[in-house]
Amino acid sequence: MLPHEKITAAIRAASDGKRTALVPFITAGYPDPNAFIDTLSAVASVGDVVELGIPFSDPMADGMTIQRSSFKAIEDGVTLSWIFEQLARPECSVDTPLVMMSYLNPLLAYGYERLAKQAVATGVCGFIVPDLPYEESDELRNALEAQGVGLIQLVTPATPNDRLKILANASKGFLYAVTITGITGGDGGLPANLANYLDGVSAATALPVCAGFGIRAAADVSNVGRHAAGAIVGSALVEVLEQGGDPAAWLRNLRPE
Repeated sequence: MLPHEKITAAIRAASDGKRTALVPFITAGYPDPNAFIDTLSAVASVGDVVELGIPFSDPMADGMTIQRSSFKAIEDGVTLSWIFEQLARPECSVDTPLVMMSYLNPLLAYGYERLAKQAVATGVCGFIVPDLPYEESDELRNALEAQGVGLIQLVTPATPNDRLKILANASKGFLYAVTITGITGGDGGLPANLANYLDGVSAATALPVCAGFGIRAAADVSNVGRHAAGAIVGSALVEVLEQGGDPAAWLRNLRPE
């Protein structure tokens, strides 16, 4: 099974079990770089796929919570190279598929071919790059797909239908449906037209669709799960870590009884 196929299989296994797949997001190395492996292991014990945020100085798609976590991780010396080193440690025995969410600059500086090989070696099965337009993605996509690693595409409520089809066909692992036209971490709730939007995205692809932005509670996961295969939980989980809470216990509370 190729790495990107592991992502798809994990999400479909949740669907086969009649539950919404959980895709928790954490900023790598936050809140304490020394506890990174423990934090990742705890989150992976509940999540079906784990999204690892690569700290970046200008995370333009993210709200204040993830910006704070990214700034703190950078201050603490967390880099992409450091993250790969941690994932390669023998005590990091996470079987859950990992997806890296990174802005383009760190990946470009690391080198695409080197990136793809390190990803395979450390259990990273896919990448989300929010500031990389589809039209400029061939070089990274080709390097990743040569190693079986997926480049996951994002769509939004503002994505036209013809472009939705292009992005759906290009995505590997799952298709990321952003629920709002804005940044992460909002507390305005999910949009009223969520059902129609997610039904339309799901109809455009054979891949599982996972919805993210604005998912903070069990009710949100349930609402999303009626129309998509998975729910991505980011800012609310980072807040739990910021406050010293138990991430695994909090994630378990998102699952319907």
